[in-house]
Amino acid sequence: MSHHSAHFEATAGGMVLTSAILLYQNDTPRNPSHYAAPRPDGHAFASLHRIEHNDEGGPTIAAGTPLTRAHLRQWTEALGRAAPPEILPHNVLVAHPDMLAWWTSEQVRPAYFNLTTPPAGLGALRERTIVPVPYPAHLFVATRRTLSVYALPENQRPTAATRLLHSPVLNVFVDGSLCWGNIARPKTLGVSAIPDFERALFDSWSTHPNPGQELTVTGKGGLVKLWDDLAAREATRFPVKRLKPFANNRRQLNSRNARPAAEPMTLGQRIAGSTR
Repeated sequence: MSHHSAHFEATAGGMVLTSAILLYQNDTPRNPSHYAAPRPDGHAFASLHRIEHNDEGGPTIAAGTPLTRAHLRQWTEALGRAAPPEILPHNVLVAHPDMLAWWTSEQVRPAYFNLTTPPAGLGALRERTIVPVPYPAHLFVATRRTLSVYALPENQRPTAATRLLHSPVLNVFVDGSLCWGNIARPKTLGVSAIPDFERALFDSWSTHPNPGQELTVTGKGGLVKLWDDLAAREATRFPVKRLKPFANNRRQLNSRNARPAAEPMTLGQRIAGSTR
């Protein structure tokens, strides 16, 4: 084994450095990104090492043993105890160190429109405006890197079998992810960050649909004119039937030449996909 050396900062709470985990993978690129996972078809190996402390050179990594599932379970349990317990609100569906999922009910909210190239024939949205419009029920799935947003077919707490719809909010890409722009991202993934995530979606200015987003609704006029109609007539309910099912497959949004659409994604499938 090659020589290893490292420098560590003192930790709070009386903790001392006791162990190290080394990860190995084949076909590593010359300049791998930090914490890069192995390729799906690659091989990986991990070893667990004890740390030796001495007065002269500081802590060093000693010889190790293969990392086992038992080791992983023990460390996972210990790390989980470091997270403070939280009382979960009724709208939270999943609360995990790496993912937070919740839903919001349908409601009328102020919407912020400032279209860069307004289509001809607009009424309420032809100029920069803040106007109340109805939103359908929404599902939020936040991870440490992304926020994904979907509309829900019914105004009730979703289950694993609930089919997801494309969100009609203009700042959402067709793959469900939020276009952050210059919006500040929340620094935590706890329940306390839910209002910040919701403000990022509902309280930001809508300037244009993202590529392909006009095709996420059925009927005449497209997405922008749908919002314009809702704002102009002061509607109180969003026409959920006009939203297309979400299948994470852009071919489903194409017109006549598209292949048959994939099966609509369910909430259970979306959560399972986030934990792989």
